[in-house]
Amino acid sequence: MSRPKRELRKKFVIFCEGDTEYNYIDAMRLRQGVELALKPINMQGGGYTNFLSAIKREASNNCLAKFIIIDFDRVKKHSGELPKLKQLIRYCELQNYSGKIPHFLILDNPDFEYIACLHIADYSGQDAETYIGRRLGFGNLEKFKALENVYDYLNTGDNSYNLMLSRLQKKIIVNSYRINKTNFEIKILGTEIIWEHENERGSNINEFFEIIDW
Repeated sequence: MSRPKRELRKKFVIFCEGDTEYNYIDAMRLRQGVELALKPINMQGGGYTNFLSAIKREASNNCLAKFIIIDFDRVKKHSGELPKLKQLIRYCELQNYSGKIPHFLILDNPDFEYIACLHIADYSGQDAETYIGRRLGFGNLEKFKALENVYDYLNTGDNSYNLMLSRLQKKIIVNSYRINKTNFEIKILGTEIIWEHENERGSNINEFFEIIDW
């Protein structure tokens, strides 16, 4: 008897921390033709340690890759968070070195709200909170974070994630990876940590878009 053919699926697990990220990625489920399993993490009271604990609990997820999307601004707002972030980075590196499910750590500096601003055609580098509150007319950041249709809002007219991707510059984390489309395999070959970019706004979120779009 022949062995049943293995069903190949483009399934990814995404760990994220904020409402904006959750609502944005949730809308992508219907548009990218891939299976995205969202795992929101409550950062309150534990910070990056909460992420690490959640990832370890979900170690057996059956997927092509895991994305851990976090903001870097927590390092500057809360003392003691940098060592916790380094522990999270090290854990992801060990998982990738072992050849298990690849762990892509995506670090938005300072936060996802800045990444959101990069979608907007007339954004020219202003403080993200001020721009969202005044120029976009939300009044305050919390109203923007609660916007459930944030994906459509940021990808309408001249605004788009392609514009955002073209504007990304300095990155603290850069993952080198290889994709085997025939066998549905992804492997992280190495991770470069560029701490001298910690005071430069940027993100490696391009890796997330590149992979789910292949």
